[in-house]
Amino acid sequence: MIRSMEELTQAAKSTPALKMAVACAADAPVLEAVNLAYENKIITPVLIGDKEKIIEEAAKAGVFVDEWEIIDIPDKQAACEEAARLAGEGKISLIMKGMVDTSVIMKAVLKKEFGLRKEGALSHIGALEVEGFDRLFYITDSALNIAPDFDTKVAIVKNAVEVAHALGNEEPKVAVLCAVEKINEKMPCTLDAAKLAEMNREGRIEGCVIGGPFALDNAVSAEAAAHKGVSDPVAGKADVLMVPDIEAGNLLIKSMEYFGHAKKAGVIMGAKIPVALTSRATAPESKMYTIAIAKIIANKAGGENA
Repeated sequence: MIRSMEELTQAAKSTPALKMAVACAADAPVLEAVNLAYENKIITPVLIGDKEKIIEEAAKAGVFVDEWEIIDIPDKQAACEEAARLAGEGKISLIMKGMVDTSVIMKAVLKKEFGLRKEGALSHIGALEVEGFDRLFYITDSALNIAPDFDTKVAIVKNAVEVAHALGNEEPKVAVLCAVEKINEKMPCTLDAAKLAEMNREGRIEGCVIGGPFALDNAVSAEAAAHKGVSDPVAGKADVLMVPDIEAGNLLIKSMEYFGHAKKAGVIMGAKIPVALTSRATAPESKMYTIAIAKIIANKAGGENA
C-alpha cells in the first residue's frame, strides 16, 4: 500500500510512461510540473492550447518543449474538447487541467460524443501525506460537488474507494464527517452518514468499511475516539475523509496544505479516465504528485479493462 508521496512517485516511475493531454497548457507552473513528470518518465505530454503562449510560458519556466507534441488550439473550450476527444479515441490515457476553469474542462469530459461518461457523479479526491500519520488521507469532495444529495454522496464514496484501491489500500476505512459523532435529526449530514454506513453493512457499497457520523477528531485520532466512547471500526483509523459539502472540503484540504504543510495530489474521478486537477497556487511538486496519482489510476483502470 502506498503511504507517502515518495512511494507514489516511485510507483508511477516504475511503469512505462503514458501519454497525457494538458488542456490549456499555457501556464509556466503547469509546464514546470509536467516537465518534472516527464523527466521522471511518468508521462509523455501532449500540450493543447495557444502554441505561441505555450512556448512563451515554457521559456518563463525554463522548460524545453521542442520535442513535445503541441496542438495549436487557442480557444479554451475547444482545447478542452480536443483533450476529451483524444481520450475518447484512446490516443491519450489521462488529462491534466491547465490554465482553464474547472467547469470548462468538466463540460468537455462529460460530452456524450467523447464517450468518457460513466454512471454516477464526477468528484474530486485529494490525496494528502500528513506528518505524524502512517498513511495517506483521501479527502472528498472539495472542488466539484457543492451540496451533494444522497445519491451523489454514494458516487463520491465509490470514486474515493477506487482511488484508494489503485494505491494498494484494498479495504479503505471511510469516515463520513459531520460536526458531531451522534445522529441528530436537525443535522441532515448525520442522517446521511448513518444511511451510508448501513448500505455498506448490507453490501450495497463494497470494497471499503464505512462509519459515521464522525467529528474529525474521532475519525483520525484513536485517543479522541476512546475519550468520547466512539467504538466504530473506522474510529481513529480513517483513510477516506468524506466531507458534507464543498465548503468543508475546501477548508479542510487547504488548511492541511497550508497550516499542516501536507503534501497533496488531486484527481477527478467518475469518468473513464482520471483528470489531474490542482489549484493554480499549488507548488510544481504537488502538481507532479497529481500527475503521478492520475497515472497510477489510469494504469489500474487499463489493467482491469484489458
